[in-house]
Amino acid sequence: MNILICGGAGYIGSHMVKMLAGQGHQVVVFDNLSTGHKEAVAGGVELVMGDLLRPGDLAALFSRHHFDAVMHFSAKSLVGESVMNPALYYANNVIGTINLLDAMRNHGVSRFIFSSSASIFGNPLQERINESHPQAPINPYGKTKLMVEHILRDYHAAYGLRSVSLRYFNAAGADPGGEIGESHQPETHLLPNILYSLLTGQKELKVFGREYNTPDGTCVRDYIHINDLCDAHLLALSFLEKNDGAHGFNLGNGNGFSVLEMIHSAEQVTGRKIAFTSAPPRSGDPATLVADSTLAVRQLVWQPKYTKIDDIIATAWHWHQNQRF
Repeated sequence: MNILICGGAGYIGSHMVKMLAGQGHQVVVFDNLSTGHKEAVAGGVELVMGDLLRPGDLAALFSRHHFDAVMHFSAKSLVGESVMNPALYYANNVIGTINLLDAMRNHGVSRFIFSSSASIFGNPLQERINESHPQAPINPYGKTKLMVEHILRDYHAAYGLRSVSLRYFNAAGADPGGEIGESHQPETHLLPNILYSLLTGQKELKVFGREYNTPDGTCVRDYIHINDLCDAHLLALSFLEKNDGAHGFNLGNGNGFSVLEMIHSAEQVTGRKIAFTSAPPRSGDPATLVADSTLAVRQLVWQPKYTKIDDIIATAWHWHQNQRF
């Protein structure tokens, strides 16, 4: 297939590009490199510089290439930043996506895989979050993701666009070969910050919030390996070949780990003691987010391969020790 990857120079997008190219698909990456890295794009894959907020960039891209499907990873994704600057998030995540969808409509592309988020659910009302859980995001980032899911349903009803929204819980880990991994500036995700604190000795590791309603008082999250996420995207493409509509699936491994549990696991993997300090909780962070991925397992025939947190952390540690960008 000929597949456009928007945000293909970023963390999740670059792993998706590598997997697709490795399976013989023709891939084009569209990225403004505001948070991505051109070094992360697999060799031989075309990288087109452009911005979703410039419709002319998209018109030129779609005029030069024929695409069978589009995968969209180009989102601003920092919860705290979205609270402080919601205008940036509504522009990039909502208006940018509408521009992309309209470019697809104008060029007859009818299959779309959307990188959504568990943040659309807000504070959990049950131990495991399935697709029927109420959708009540508590921060602008989550609201933008939910807004796009509503748009996708409307675009299907009006224009016949087929889509799958994949609601990630916490992407983690790295390509097992160590060629690409997680590299953000600034880095706000827990696992890379744990590992950076070990490798550099310069960045102080902070634990945000110690009084949440969880067993040890720190936030609990469901960590899913990056390649398991990419597998789900491939299965979602196949799913759209046979299934009309706008669909949504939750993706996680179904196990929650607290911040302190992640630190202790990283100590086991690296064989090093990890020092940290406590800090106030971040605005907009729910105490617990753990997935029930039963629907994805059943309908996409998806099964995570990385089920142990130590194995996920080990792939990230391998990457960070040899990080090139």
